[in-house]
Amino acid sequence: MKSRFLRAAALCALSLMPIVAEAAEGFATANVNMRSGPSTRYPAVTIIPSGESVEIHGCLADRPWCDVSFYGGRGWVAGQYVQALYRSNRVYVEPEYYRPLGIPTVVFEFDRYWDRNYRGRDFYRDRDRWRRGPDWAEDGDWQWRREEERRDRQRRQQAERREWEREQDRRDWEREQARVREQARDRQEARERQQWQRERERDRREWRDRRRDEERREDNSAENYQGARKEERARQLRELRRDGEVRTVPKCVFNDFACEND
Repeated sequence: MKSRFLRAAALCALSLMPIVAEAAEGFATANVNMRSGPSTRYPAVTIIPSGESVEIHGCLADRPWCDVSFYGGRGWVAGQYVQALYRSNRVYVEPEYYRPLGIPTVVFEFDRYWDRNYRGRDFYRDRDRWRRGPDWAEDGDWQWRREEERRDRQRRQQAERREWEREQDRRDWEREQARVREQARDRQEARERQQWQRERERDRREWRDRRRDEERREDNSAENYQGARKEERARQLRELRRDGEVRTVPKCVFNDFACEND
């Protein structure tokens, strides 16, 4: 009796347990994005072409989004783009059809779902930003974009500042080079002026020396001329005296030997 009672209790318990429905077959009604979460704001995983078959694992109770598989990929599609067979007809998957279609109600657990399905995806690196939901992620994106714009603006301002500083440095360098060239030109002009003054002073000294030499030569010539004139006059006087002596013939005494010789 006891064993019969236990078997009957076990059968009753099994009859009262909810039936775990398996995944149902569905069809895409349009070219629809399969997304990484139950919202159009989550990153897209792939595109399901219209009419393609999908496997429906479950749908949310509060929103018409369903967890589906398509060619080995896993993601979420809005119920308005998925149909399933119900009483030989294709019907859209809405909350009132979940149980009659054998589709269970599921919940979206972000960490488990993303860790199981999207580890190799690019957007998995940003999971911390998406964990709080797509609205917060978009706000975060907006803040991130705003921060990026601010950083870009700062980078542009810094680049412009550096460019302006380089331009200012270039202008300062050009002014310094112009000042150096001006100083070098002034020094060159000063050297040329000094050289010209030295040459002029040398020419003046040479001219004075030549003038002094000429004056000396003129003085010497005058002195020589005067001396020559004096000598000439003296010679002429001597000649005149000698001529006078010649013209005055002394009377000689006969047999005067000295007189005969003259």
